[in-house]
Amino acid sequence: MTTRPDVIDRLSPAVRYQIANGLGWSGLRPVQALSTEAILDGANCVVLAPTAGGKTEAAFLPLLSKMDVEDWRGVSVLYVAPIRALLNNQEARLSKLTGLIGRRAGKWHGDVKEPARKRLVGDPPDVLSITPESLEAMLLSTRTPARRLLAHVRAVVVDEVHAFAGDDRGAHLVALLERISRIAEADIQRIGLSATVGDPEVIVTWLSGSSLRPQRVVDPGGARKPPDLHLDFVGTLDNAALLIDRLDPGTRRLVFVDSRRRVEQLGHRLSQRGVDVYLSHSSLALSERTAAEKAFEEGTNCVIVATSALELGIDVGDLDHVIQIDAPSSVSSFLQRMGRTGRRAGSTANCTFLATDNDALLRAAAIIDLFRRGYVEPASPSAWAPHVLAHQAIALSMQEQGSASHGWWSWLEGCAAFRDVSAEERESIVRHMVDSDILVDADARLALGARGERLYGARNFLELYAVFSTPRVLRVTHGQTEVGVVDASFLQDKERQSPNFVLAGRPWRIVGVDWRGGTCSVEPAEAGGYPRWFGHPMSLERSLCQAMRRVLAGNDSDPSWSKRAVAALEAQRESHAFLDDGALPLEEDPDGRCRWWTFGGGAGNRVLAGLLELELGARVSPGNTFITFAEGAAESAVAIRQAIDALAARAPLGWADAARLVDPGQRSRVSKFQPCLPPEIEHGLIARETMNVDDANATLAAWRRGATSQEGEV
Repeated sequence: MTTRPDVIDRLSPAVRYQIANGLGWSGLRPVQALSTEAILDGANCVVLAPTAGGKTEAAFLPLLSKMDVEDWRGVSVLYVAPIRALLNNQEARLSKLTGLIGRRAGKWHGDVKEPARKRLVGDPPDVLSITPESLEAMLLSTRTPARRLLAHVRAVVVDEVHAFAGDDRGAHLVALLERISRIAEADIQRIGLSATVGDPEVIVTWLSGSSLRPQRVVDPGGARKPPDLHLDFVGTLDNAALLIDRLDPGTRRLVFVDSRRRVEQLGHRLSQRGVDVYLSHSSLALSERTAAEKAFEEGTNCVIVATSALELGIDVGDLDHVIQIDAPSSVSSFLQRMGRTGRRAGSTANCTFLATDNDALLRAAAIIDLFRRGYVEPASPSAWAPHVLAHQAIALSMQEQGSASHGWWSWLEGCAAFRDVSAEERESIVRHMVDSDILVDADARLALGARGERLYGARNFLELYAVFSTPRVLRVTHGQTEVGVVDASFLQDKERQSPNFVLAGRPWRIVGVDWRGGTCSVEPAEAGGYPRWFGHPMSLERSLCQAMRRVLAGNDSDPSWSKRAVAALEAQRESHAFLDDGALPLEEDPDGRCRWWTFGGGAGNRVLAGLLELELGARVSPGNTFITFAEGAAESAVAIRQAIDALAARAPLGWADAARLVDPGQRSRVSKFQPCLPPEIEHGLIARETMNVDDANATLAAWRRGATSQEGEV
C-alpha cells in the first residue's frame, strides 16, 4: 500500500486508529487516498479501480469519517447495487467496516423476510444496502415509514455504476435519488464505483443530477501487468467441455457463458465427465446459487459455469482462471470477467476464449483487438426517458397518496434522465395518462386511475417497483426444495412433449404443474432436454463491428491466438477477400441476394435498412455487420448504390427519420409503460430503444468517403 499521511490525517481519529489496528493497514492504496480527498471535499465522484482494488473501502472510510465527525444518525448512507447477490456478498464487509467505529449496516431487498424488516424499521442501521426496486417499494409502501427512514440520508454509494448507466434501471435510480434528496432535504453526496467505464466524466454528471456539489473522477491510473490471454477455436460445446476438464486441473476455474440454456448444457456435459461443477444463473433458486458459490469458494479443484450475473463484483474466492465460451458483446464485460483473476500477489489476470463457431471466434478476436487499443465502450446514459418519467409520475401519485398535478415535476426536476424531455412532452404524457384513465386528476391532484390499477396494480403493485418487464415463470420444486424457475411457454411445450428437462445441471421429470400457483413439481430423471428462456438476439455495437472488420482485413495474428484460431481466422480472411475492394463493399451472392458490408452495428444498420427498404420498395434486412437486399431489392446493384447515395446526401439523419420506421400496427414492446405514452412519443421511444442514428450517420459518412480506410476507427 502507498502511505499518504497527509490524507490519512484528514480522517477522524477513530477511523485513523482502526485503519492501523482494526484493518492492520500501514496506509491507503492510491485509489483510497484519492477518493478520501474527493469525498471529504464534498464532491460527487466516480471511483475507478479493478475488481478487488479496494473501491468499497475507498468510498466508506471517508464516509465513516464524516459520519463520526458530524455525528450522522439514522440511515445516513445508502449502498445501492444492481443485484441482490452483490448486496448479500458485501454484507459482512460493510458490517465489519461500520463496526470499526461502533456503527451498523443493514440490508433490505426482496429476500429479506418481514421480521428482519420490522427490526430494521424499529432500530435503523447507519448504512442501508438496497436495490433501486426495493427503494421504490419502500417509498410506495403504506406499511413502511419511508420518510422517517430516509430523512437523514446524506450520501449514496452506487456499486457497479456502469451496470446502471446504460439502461432504464439507471434512469429509475437517478430519479429515485432526486426524490430521496427532497425527502432528506439535503444535497446528497453521490459516489459511483466501477472497474470499467469508458466515459467516467459523463457518468459523474449523470449521477449528480440536480446536486450542486463539485464533480470528480477518481482514477489512480498507473501501469498494470499485462494479462495472460488465449483464444482457441474448439468448434463445439462438447470440445469446450473436454478442454475445460483438461485445462489447469487442480485449480478453480470460472467459465462464462452468455445464455442460461448453454450454462445448463455445458454444466451437464462437465458433470457427465466427472468434473466438480457448479452452476449460477438468474433462473436458479437462491439456495442453489448460494450453495454453488460457497462450494466453489471453499474448493480447490472445481469449475463454476455462470452467466453475466457473476461478472459483477461478487466474491467467489480467489480464482485461478477465467474461461469464456465464445465471446461477450462488449469490452466492458470482458474486463469485468477477466478482473475476477489476478487478485493474489504475484498472480496475473487471465482469460481463455473457447470459440465454438466462426462468428464467436471473430468477435473474440475483435474484443482482444479493442482491449489492446485501450478501448472501453462509453455507457452513454440516456437523457430522454419518457417511459421512466411516466412511471415516476405514477409512483409519485401513490407515494404522496395524490400528488399535486402542478407540483409533481418538482420532485424530479434536475434528473439527468429527463433532461431532454421537453415541458411540452411532459405535459403531453400526463394528459395522455389522464385521458386514458391511467391517472385521475381530481382537485388538482393526480391519483391512480382504474386502467392504471388494471395495468400495474396486480400482486400488490409489484409491476410499479421495477421499470423492467419479466416473462411469466414457474418455480420448479423437488419436494420442499426450490431448484429454480423456467419460462411458462417452455413448460407448456414440455408438458405436450417429453416431460424431462435439465435444470441446475441435473435432469428432472415433471411430476405435476400447478398453473394457478405457479409451481412445477419434479423428481430426478436419467436425462432431459435443456430449458429455453426468453431473451433478445445479440445486437453488437459499431465499435466492435469495426474491430471485426480490422481483424478480417488484416494480415497479422495476435500472440493470444492458438494455431487452430489462426487457421480458422485465416480461412475467414480468405472468404472476406472482397473487403479489399472498398471500405463498405456490396457483395452479390449466388442466391440472388446482395449484401452491403457496413460493419456498422445492429442498431445503426436497422435505421439504414428501414430507410433503404422504403426507398427500394422491397425487403431489406439488417444484421450486425451487413445489410441484406433480397428479392426485388437485390435486382440491381446500381439501384442499391443510388439509394445509398441518396440517403447519404440527406444525412445527417435524426430521430424523426428513425421514428418513421416504427409500424403503428406492430409496435415493439420495449417498456411496460408504453401505454402511458401518446403515440408520437411512444414511436420515438421505440426508435431510440431499437436503433442508433449516430451509428447510421457514421456509416453514411464512411460511404461518402468512398474507399478511404477505416483502420483508425474504434
